Amino acid sequence: MDSRSDREHMRSGSGAATVDVWTFSTDLDLGTVDLTGFSVEATDGGIGKIDEATYEAGGSYLVVDTGPWIFGKKVLLPAGVVDRVDADTETVFVNRTKDEIKNAPEFDENAYRDETYRGRVGEYYDSRF
Repeated sequence: MDSRSDREHMRSGSGAATVDVWTFSTDLDLGTVDLTGFSVEATDGGIGKIDEATYEAGGSYLVVDTGPWIFGKKVLLPAGVVDRVDADTETVFVNRTKDEIKNAPEFDENAYRDETYRGRVGEYYDSRF
């Protein structure tokens, strides 16, 4: 799924697009890189550092500690929002604005691994592809 029309086609189907938003689309071999501690840059500036990164097929995500940006809160970012990773500078670039990230469903420390919660987050980000 490389084009916007492919993603729109997926979204209009049986809901399979949710899988797309949870899959890394970067060329970097993420199995060899631990993203924990990397900085995260939205399209309009920095949002924090990665606390946790998973590499599950169709279920990958980043938990980002936003520090003072959103008063010390965390956000859950599906892997599909990752645009690129610069391993040299330890920076992950995402294809969302700070406002889009800030307006996402609030991070829930107790439920972020839960399918229902992740479904809400996935729908939010998938609708913005």
